[in-house]
Amino acid sequence: MARRKATGGKLRRFEIIEVWITRLIIWALIVVTFIPILSIVTASLQTGDVFYSGSLLPDPARFTLNNYKLLLTTTKFPIWIRNTVLMGFAVGILQVGITVLSSFAFSRLRFKGRTNGIRALLLLQMMPNYVSIAAIQYVLFKLNMGNLWGLLLVLTGASAYNIWLIKGYMDGLPKELDEAARVDGCTDWQVFYKVILPLARPMLAVMFLMTFVGIFNEYIMSRALLKSPNDMLLAQGLQTFSTQFSVKWGQFAAATVLSCVPLAIIWGFSQKYVESGLTRGAVKG
Repeated sequence: MARRKATGGKLRRFEIIEVWITRLIIWALIVVTFIPILSIVTASLQTGDVFYSGSLLPDPARFTLNNYKLLLTTTKFPIWIRNTVLMGFAVGILQVGITVLSSFAFSRLRFKGRTNGIRALLLLQMMPNYVSIAAIQYVLFKLNMGNLWGLLLVLTGASAYNIWLIKGYMDGLPKELDEAARVDGCTDWQVFYKVILPLARPMLAVMFLMTFVGIFNEYIMSRALLKSPNDMLLAQGLQTFSTQFSVKWGQFAAATVLSCVPLAIIWGFSQKYVESGLTRGAVKG
C-alpha cells in the first residue's frame, strides 16, 4: 500500500497484466455459460424438431413462434408449471419452518439426545432417496395418496443437511443475545422469533431458493408417485416430449425457456437476501 501511495495509486505493469488476464478469463467463462442457453433459445424459435441447427443464432428463414403456441395450447405445460410453482412454494415454506425450528432446538436448547440426534439425522440422510422409493410408494398407495398431496408430504421431510447448516450459523451467534433477552423476561419462543429468526433470515432465504429450484429438477420421486397427467411436475412433463423414436425438440426447448421465468422472478425478489446469506459469516468483526 505504501509503494502504491508513493507512485500516485497507479498500478504497475504486472498488476495491469494480471487484471486483464483475470477479466479475459471471466469473459470467456461467461461466453461458455451462455452458449447452451443461446442454443436452447434458438431451438425454441426454429421450425422443425432438430435441436442442433449448425448456428447459435436463429435463422430468419426458419423463425417461428409456433413451438410456443403448440406448447401452450396442445400440451398440459400450463398445468405442469402451475403444479411445480405451487409445490415449490409449499415445500420451500414448510421445509424452512421445520428446519429453522429444528436448528434452533439443536443449537440453543439443552435436551437428552441432542448431540446423537443430529448425528442420527445425518446418517439417515446419507441413504440415497431412490433406495426408499419402493417403501414410500407402497405406503402412500395404500393410503390412497399417490398424488400431489402425497408428494408434498414426502418432499417436506426435513433435510438433515439444512438443519446442520442453519445450526452451524446459529452456533456462531453470540450467546449474550439470548442471555440479554432472557434478562428482559423473554421465553425460549420469544428468543427464537425476536432475536434469532431476524438474524437468520438471509440464510433462510438461500435455503428457500435452493429448495424452490430443487422442485423444478424433481423427477425420480414424482415419477414414482404421480400417475395422472394433471398431477405431473415440470421435469416429469418434459419427459413426455421424448418418445421411443423421436423427440419434440422445438416444444421441449420452448418449455425450457418458459420454465426459467418463475425462477428469474423469484431470484429477482430474493437476490438481496440471497447475496447476504451467501456472504454471511465470511467476514467477522
